[in-house]
Amino acid sequence: MTTLDLLRDLIAFPTVSVDPNRALIDYCAERLEAVGADVTIIEDETGLKANLYATVGPRDRPGVMLSGHTDVVPIEGQNWTVPAFEMTEANGRAYGRGTTDMKGFVASALSAALHASNLELQTPLHLAFSYDEELGCLGVHSMIDMLRKAPFRPMFCIVGEPTDMGVATGHKGKTAFRVTCRGKEAHSALAPTGLNAIYLAMDMVSVLRRLQEEIKETSARDEAYDVPYTTVHVAKIEAGGALNIVPNHAEFRFEIRNLSEDDPQELLARIRAEAGAIITPVKDDFPDASIEIEMTNSYPPLATGPDADVVRFVKSLTGGNSTLKVAFGTEGGLFHRELGIPTVICGPGSMAQGHKPDEYVALDQLEKCDAMLAALLERLREGL
Repeated sequence: MTTLDLLRDLIAFPTVSVDPNRALIDYCAERLEAVGADVTIIEDETGLKANLYATVGPRDRPGVMLSGHTDVVPIEGQNWTVPAFEMTEANGRAYGRGTTDMKGFVASALSAALHASNLELQTPLHLAFSYDEELGCLGVHSMIDMLRKAPFRPMFCIVGEPTDMGVATGHKGKTAFRVTCRGKEAHSALAPTGLNAIYLAMDMVSVLRRLQEEIKETSARDEAYDVPYTTVHVAKIEAGGALNIVPNHAEFRFEIRNLSEDDPQELLARIRAEAGAIITPVKDDFPDASIEIEMTNSYPPLATGPDADVVRFVKSLTGGNSTLKVAFGTEGGLFHRELGIPTVICGPGSMAQGHKPDEYVALDQLEKCDAMLAALLERLREGL
């Protein structure tokens, strides 16, 4: 099967993050097992979602790992002109949800592994397909736990997120938080006798906005990024019931996307101190008042050196001479931090097409990805 054939099949699995991906994982596993690959499926607690880790070639030494996620973002509220979960080929493009982000790379990696089964590899090829990446790289943690116990870890990792086949050496880290503000309800006619939780939340949002401005003006910068500094972003707020009730509860979500030079825990310590400064003056009158900050998810930045062996190696496969950094996060930072695997990001398509209606990947991008992986197989056949 060609990469395009495999992509057509993969798009037909509607693996939106809130839904199961197990059927797609089983599809990949069946094809890999049929050619003699060593396949491990790592289920979540429900058995409806799973990671897949597969090896083609020798089992007694480390190889090169191709990593991709199998989940996609929702289509609700988007105006698609082609079927979202059927691949449409037109205008030199393959359309469908996940074509760019990132089933195009998964299809190319799967095709390469099937082809590799016919070669005498001296260095193994590993596939690492994960779930719930779009929710914050959640699913890959169980695969990392497995690899932590393995006798051999991959020597290099290529995360195939869309980079227009450029070699990306870095992305920011992300830490997500839930802030819960508790005040005291009252009739709105007697509003000053209560403590408005929305006001507490707004005070906290103001803290975050001031912090963002300070970071922008005084903290580390990396001009390789579209936004060259750490960002603090408030995304969702829930509060209030009826207009005539002073609300006793407000909740909002925010995130920190940090450069590798900035420590989100240090920023969090400052934010907690500001929360304490907001609550302390009202504690005498409202002893139950509080602002609680809970971290809900995080993944680290990726900061691979431009002269690292993995960078030189992948450049030799693509023929490229330059590197870049990407705005979005990947599991690459986790592979590097948790397992010490040197990692770069390189895959077909552009994130400018991701998460949008009529998502597509250009066919020439898939061809370039296939060519890169063909060059990889030749290197694996020769031995690294």
